[in-house]
Order: sequence, then structure tokens, then C-alpha cells
Amino acid sequence: MRLEAQIALITGGSGFLGINLVRYLIKKGYSNILVLDIIDFDYPDVASQIEFINIDIRDSKRVSEVMDKIDIVIHAAAALPLYTEQEIFTTDVDGTSNLFASAFDSKVKRFIQISTTAVYGIPDHHPLLEEDDLISVGPYGKAKIQAEKISLQYRNKGMCVPILRPKSFVGPERLGVFALLFDWAKDGHNFPIIGNGKNHYQLLDVEDLCQAIYLCMQLNMEKVNETFNIGAKEFKTMKEDYQVVLDRAGFNKKILTFPALPVIYFLRILEFMKLSPLYKWVYETASKDSFVSIEKAEKNLGFSPKYSNQEALIRNYEWYLGNIDKIQGKFGVSHRVPWKQGILGLLKKIF
Repeated sequence: MRLEAQIALITGGSGFLGINLVRYLIKKGYSNILVLDIIDFDYPDVASQIEFINIDIRDSKRVSEVMDKIDIVIHAAAALPLYTEQEIFTTDVDGTSNLFASAFDSKVKRFIQISTTAVYGIPDHHPLLEEDDLISVGPYGKAKIQAEKISLQYRNKGMCVPILRPKSFVGPERLGVFALLFDWAKDGHNFPIIGNGKNHYQLLDVEDLCQAIYLCMQLNMEKVNETFNIGAKEFKTMKEDYQVVLDRAGFNKKILTFPALPVIYFLRILEFMKLSPLYKWVYETASKDSFVSIEKAEKNLGFSPKYSNQEALIRNYEWYLGNIDKIQGKFGVSHRVPWKQGILGLLKKIF
């Protein structure tokens, strides 16, 4: 059977990564794509080319009902950091366990686990390697570490389980925390960042993440049955990379820098009072270097990122401008919608 003829299951397929992966695989010739999500798949451009089933991955019975016909699982479903701790652990740990158990029983050929570089926590060195300790911050990172442990258990049982640890990824359909930058840029405001902005903070274009997933679907199982960091190849300082969005907006505005320690204490108070959408891992790492080595993915997979940090941000911002009418007035806790700015929206007027 041709690989493109195999049935690929994408969990969380209605989300930011999911829709980009669906479109990517369709362009690569995949015609058998099953999307599982609790959110409707509302993308008319490709809806007729996939099968969508509304299933919560925490429902082991319903998951088992669909797994028998699956050849490849791409597990992208997750409760993100703004969800409650209970939702995070039941989805990211229990849901992952359900999927693996069902896939193992159904003899699924390979299971691609989408993890995160948040599993490294706040590190004391760079670049980060796949062998570095996993000491994370907050419920999301801790849950993702547990999900990786489950993944390794099934790899040890003989399953092919590539684990991908992507940096924060951006691109078409991405909103979430990045909507703050895009909104302030669109309205002609300066944008404040934590620290002096000289730190190197690696991002990743979602298309490049899709490339890595595709390679794990296509290449020899022995070659891909590993853990891989995935990130941009080219990135500059945070101040330089974020400035390109303000330059693209055309109002001659600047990235403004502020001492990290007092800002972090201020944001801790705002988070405690639920007045800010920024959570600890975002503001505690924003002023620090944050980048991983992608040499293993380059060597083993032939991974070759197409976009730099700056190109990925501009691509995301231009998508934002082109879809602003659909976005306005929508808020939530996923990457698909803007996060409520809270008191940060008031600060916007100052800058």
C-alpha cells in the first residue's frame, strides 16, 4: 500500500496545527484523513476532503471504535496552559493514554506524539538537546512530560513512536498570545517586551512543523522512532524579530524594553488576580534565551526549515490582517482565537 493511501488520524485536527497539517497532507496527496476533535471542523476549503468525528479523546470507548481502521496517528490534541489543571491532566495525560492503548490493541503502525519544548522548563544552558533533563513549569509542561513517558512505554512495547518537541509555532490561523502583538501593531502602538530584548528566542513556522510530521510519516520506521527537537534554523534577538511586525504595520513604532524582574513580579500579581492572559512559562522565559538544537532532526529526518523567525511572524501577521473581520469579538483559551487582553488592553493606550 502506498503511504498516501494509508488512513491518517489527526487528533485535535480542528485546531491551529490540525488545520495546517490537514492542508499540508492534502497537498502531498493524502486522501484518507480522519479528524477527531471536540470542536467542529469549520474550514470549508478542505472539509469535504476529510472525515470528521466529534470525539473527546478522554472517552476510551469511542476512541476504540474508530481506531481499528487507522494506520498512522498524529496526536496533536491538547488542553493548553490557560485551561484548568484538571482539564490539562485529563486531556493531555489520560487522553493520551487512551489513544495509545487503543492504537496498540489495533496494531497501528506508527503513532506520532506532538510534545513541546515546554518540557525543558526554564533551562540554564543553550542550545537544548533531546537528552537534557525534563523539568517543566506549570500543569501543562508537567502533563506533557507524563505524556512523553506514556509514549516511551509504548515505544518499548514495539510501536513506532516519533516524539516531536516543537518550539512555539506561528503561521496562518495562529492567534492566542501572538494576537496581542498583532493587535497592537495593527492599531499603531509600540509593543513592550520583558527584558532588554537581546535574548535569542527561537520560534517555528507551522508549515515547517508539518514538514517534520510528514517526514515521520514517510521515512523508515527505524529512522524516525526517536525524539526530535523542531525549531527555526534562523533567528535573531527577540527585539529584532518582533520589530519586523511593527515595521510591516507601517506606523514607525518600536519594540520597547523593560527591566525583567519588576515586570515579572507585576505579571505574577496580574495572573494571580486573573487580570492577564500571560501565564508563568510565557513571562518567566520571555527575557531569557530559548532555543533548541535541531541537528538531530536535520540528520535523521532530513528536516530543513523553510522559514526564519521573522518570515514566520510576517506570514502570521499578514494572515491576521486578511482575516481580521472573522477574528474580532472572538476570545478563548486556544491558539485559534485571541486571548482576552485583560488589563494589558488598558496598558495598550499608554504605548
